[in-house]
Amino acid sequence: MTKAYLQITMFIKDANRAEAAGVYTKYKEPFLKTIEGATPKELLVRDEDVQVFHGFNSVKSENAYLNSELFKNDVVRELSPLFEKAPEIKIYAVA
Repeated sequence: MTKAYLQITMFIKDANRAEAAGVYTKYKEPFLKTIEGATPKELLVRDEDVQVFHGFNSVKSENAYLNSELFKNDVVRELSPLFEKAPEIKIYAVA
């Protein structure tokens, strides 16, 4: 059961959104298979930004993902060159 969400809002030009979606697709399965407590995640594309919602079974699992090698060395490394400005990161606990 999902008990926490990580929302990452990224500001990416239209020309780079397909590449960003490719990064999402590339790391979706490793996220679900290797991150303890991970539940499904979704990619939302809007005119003004791109958002990824990650689900977790706890806030502790969420924080562990933010400090994981997968997040820091793979996902962030590949997405960073596409950012127009720093992404917004929000953590939500399910009441």
